[in-house]
Amino acid sequence: MVKPLRVLRGYLFTILGIAIGVAGLVALGAMSERIVRFIEGGDRFVLGQISVAGRGMGMGTGFTAGGLLPASAIRAIAEVPGVSGVQAQVMLPLDPSASQFMTLTQELILGVDLSVPMPNRHYRTLPVRAGRALREGDQRVAVVGASFAASRGLGVGGHITLEDESFEVVGVLDRMLTAPDRFVLVPIADARAQWVAKDRLLRTVLASGGVALTASDLNTGAAVGWQDGNDPDAVALRIRDRVPGVNVQLPSELSRLLRSSTAFFSALLAGIGVLAFVIGGLSLANTMAAAVFERIRDFGVKRALGATDLQLGREVLAESLAVTLVGGLAGVGFALVLGWAIDGSVARAQQLFHFSPRLLGGALAFSILLGAAAAAYATGRVVSVSPAEAIRRGT
Repeated sequence: MVKPLRVLRGYLFTILGIAIGVAGLVALGAMSERIVRFIEGGDRFVLGQISVAGRGMGMGTGFTAGGLLPASAIRAIAEVPGVSGVQAQVMLPLDPSASQFMTLTQELILGVDLSVPMPNRHYRTLPVRAGRALREGDQRVAVVGASFAASRGLGVGGHITLEDESFEVVGVLDRMLTAPDRFVLVPIADARAQWVAKDRLLRTVLASGGVALTASDLNTGAAVGWQDGNDPDAVALRIRDRVPGVNVQLPSELSRLLRSSTAFFSALLAGIGVLAFVIGGLSLANTMAAAVFERIRDFGVKRALGATDLQLGREVLAESLAVTLVGGLAGVGFALVLGWAIDGSVARAQQLFHFSPRLLGGALAFSILLGAAAAAYATGRVVSVSPAEAIRRGT
């Protein structure tokens, strides 16, 4: 036990250098993983349902953006062959005056018809971390996303004010690293009231009486499910052909649109990955090789005393594996502490890092293998020098 500790103390600065390199690799990789989860989550959501909206300009936003989608249209959609369920929705920006670069990063009010199960195949229910989900018959209550709750210090039993109306928070969602993290979910009747309060044009239309509208007609869109054995794109095209006055998004088409709109983030992701490997890899390899070269005199003495190249190689390999393992673990730990500190204080409303098991395991394996390879290269260079020359160079 004493000898390994003595060896590690001799490599203290090497371990610190490796830890810094691995920490940079893990931190940049965790930012990359966060972007991957963001894109994958949005893609999974849009591929799980057919999104339908009313034609025309309205305050609706997100995947069901559009004008009014009346109850008659929702009933007609439900009768289309292959449709398994239609859930009326009202999706509104929390702050209509705020310009948003991407819908997936907006803070949104989502009102859902609780009498109909969620038809999204990938999200039958949204995971609730604390409290409970919305139930049919609820009024003036809300379930909020993890990022929304964190940004405002909300918990179960807290209250939020929406258009001068107080809502009790009955649940907080698990962090999903995608759009629902910034949602405020409310019963659809409350969302309809919010829409009327926010939209001056809608209030004018209702006050004029020129259009016969009931409360059930106030929908910005609907989420539509399909029966087993049916192709979702084919069902979406069927809805488009048979139900007039609606905008229908094909799931595959919406997925392509989402990925094209996040092309910048995909390029950024690739750049982060390359940068992380270059910075972390060069730092680690250079540190480990320099540590071996510094022992050239020690190796020269041992070879003069009869040590073989194989014996020296085994010794260096064992030490390099131990050093890179300790340095790698220290670097992973430092990156975790730094990431959690940033997410917990500076960026409470938006998680910046995602430390997945594959990232942590891959970074540790990468550091050990690269460190061993660098040590083996340096050892090969050292043993190519005669013992006398090695002793002379080390003095």
